[in-house]
Amino acid sequence: MSETSGRQGQETMGGREATTVVPDGTVKGPAYRPPAPVSGARKALGSLLWAVGLTALLLFGAGLAQWVLLLGVVVMMAGVAVTACLIGGVWHRAGAATLASVGGFALMLFAGPAMYEVYMKTVGEPVPAVVTEVTDRHARKGASMFCTVEETGGGHEKHSVSEQQNCFGQAREGDRVEIRKDPLGLLDPRLPDGPDQQDSTRIAVYATAGLGLLTAATIFYGGQRRRAG
Repeated sequence: MSETSGRQGQETMGGREATTVVPDGTVKGPAYRPPAPVSGARKALGSLLWAVGLTALLLFGAGLAQWVLLLGVVVMMAGVAVTACLIGGVWHRAGAATLASVGGFALMLFAGPAMYEVYMKTVGEPVPAVVTEVTDRHARKGASMFCTVEETGGGHEKHSVSEQQNCFGQAREGDRVEIRKDPLGLLDPRLPDGPDQQDSTRIAVYATAGLGLLTAATIFYGGQRRRAG
């Protein structure tokens, strides 16, 4: 590079800073060069992918918790943490990060039971059984119901189910019921709904859909309105 070649720029990695050499040999710099703005289409696509991906991760964790509770909780907590860090820390939208985190936590409460109930009611195998025992273990956080049911056919297999499998006291000892068994054998059987539970599944599904849309929309909004760091 010669001194008579005029003003020349030498960019550093990332295109943000440059040193300038003038004809008399004096070096000026570093000069700041702002990064090229992200195009609207690229920003929208990236925001959409993050919204769909993180919401799907939360739903996956909620479903996984019905099989392995601890593993599902870890996945859901990781999803909420990534959501909060991305929107609040990278995109600098604190309000959107708070709303998305709250929506993600609420989604955990409804999505798992809704997915379990829909799955068991749709593909669960109906098996006749009799309720042999109902216990109410008063834990520190409230009552915790457990029901023991015994299949009336085959090998008279017994199952101990909790409130997670719909043991809420609607069944009494000696009642004959029709439980639903997972054809894959991964999930515990589910007791049938009581007279006052006819709309419980529908409400859980609607709540899951609403919270899922809220979470995804908030993530998308945060991505669209992101601020440069």
